[in-house]
Amino acid sequence: MNSFTKVFQGTAFTSASPKEVTVLQDCLFCIDEAGIIAKIVHPEDDAYNEILQEYKNTDAFHRFEKGTYILPGFVDLHVHAPQWIQAGTALDIPLNDWLNTYTFPTEAKFADTTFAKTVYSDVVDTLLANGTTTALYFATIHKEASIILAELCAEKGQRGLVGKVVMDDPEQTPSFYKDENTATALAETEEFIVAVKELAKKTKQGVYPVVTPRFIPSCTDEALQGLGELAAKYDTHIQSHCSESDWAHGYVQERFGKNDAQALHDFGLLQEKSVMAHSNFLNDEDAQLFAETGSAIAHCPVSNAYFANSVIPIARFMAMGVEIGLGSDISGGFSPSLYDNTRQAVISSRMLEDGVDTSLPADQRGVPNSRITINEAFYLVTAGGGESLSLPIGRIEEGYAWDAQMIDTTIATARLPIYGDEGSLMDTFEKIIYLTRPENIRQVWVQGEKVHNRN
Repeated sequence: MNSFTKVFQGTAFTSASPKEVTVLQDCLFCIDEAGIIAKIVHPEDDAYNEILQEYKNTDAFHRFEKGTYILPGFVDLHVHAPQWIQAGTALDIPLNDWLNTYTFPTEAKFADTTFAKTVYSDVVDTLLANGTTTALYFATIHKEASIILAELCAEKGQRGLVGKVVMDDPEQTPSFYKDENTATALAETEEFIVAVKELAKKTKQGVYPVVTPRFIPSCTDEALQGLGELAAKYDTHIQSHCSESDWAHGYVQERFGKNDAQALHDFGLLQEKSVMAHSNFLNDEDAQLFAETGSAIAHCPVSNAYFANSVIPIARFMAMGVEIGLGSDISGGFSPSLYDNTRQAVISSRMLEDGVDTSLPADQRGVPNSRITINEAFYLVTAGGGESLSLPIGRIEEGYAWDAQMIDTTIATARLPIYGDEGSLMDTFEKIIYLTRPENIRQVWVQGEKVHNRN
């Protein structure tokens, strides 16, 4: 007798490598009590019929019917949870103006914990409905509201990595939205870390505290140093923004005489559990530092089109061994869907390679060898995200968490153009990545538990 708590039968797609997608056709996915994939059984395996007969008439068995497919849950490496309020607003102004005119006043409202709970509940539900099973969240400077976000992730079943934001530099932060002082910022960060670690003890899918200096311009040297020490003391993840735009990149160079990557490293903020958003202006020396320290890039292609003043050379950084995943960057990115960001990652890379200035000859217009394929973008949004967080997620593979989304290609209002048995399963995979809408995401599972069901 086997001791699986759930057995799923269906066809799944997962990354074997950045360039290769594996099709697991009509397999049995056997899940243990902890929500981990204990065994994947192929139709030709000796145990297939035995396990099928044992489980198929039980409540533990789940059959994904023809026209439905399994993908790993998506990993969002950069979400500003409070900015969900302003998603789709004011994307046509410079970054610094956008922050001061819209974002900081919005985030200041989260001193009201009742308001925070309403918005954060909607954020978690929305991301789950879009197939995002793990999210790396910026909250706000408010300790209590940030803890509420972690509690909602725990309650709703999303794997949440949550950071209480630190903004203590009075010269670069508005008086109505800043930490009281450096000592308070560090003390409340430590209290937040302890509270979330306690919450994690009773959360199956895991919740994680994240040390979160907003970005170098908003933090004093003392805060940056203290946050690096807290991350080391509690072995936490770290997140911030790095070399996002001309303005932010230039500010750090003027303040420290070096790029963001080296400055962050000097404060102990680049390490194996670090994820830095954007990083568009990294030079090769910076990228090598990321690779050496195990720090990851949260690539936010939709947001970058509005605020980064550039297209990040993802293919080059991948070739250098930098860990990279995708982020929605709500609300610098207007969409909560990582499907949109996966598609845009491919589109942006093609534009970087081909160039955009038609007054130049074709061979001078772009940056050679910059394009990525849809397979590579899929890797970034799944396995790449898991590796960036140093967690066993993002793959349909034995030993990984059963974080999965069931895609129904036959929904009447969102039917994918798949007719009969024409085309290969890889053609179907590409159609799913390019054409899936929220209606197609019928079920979502995190750590073996169903967290979203669309009737």
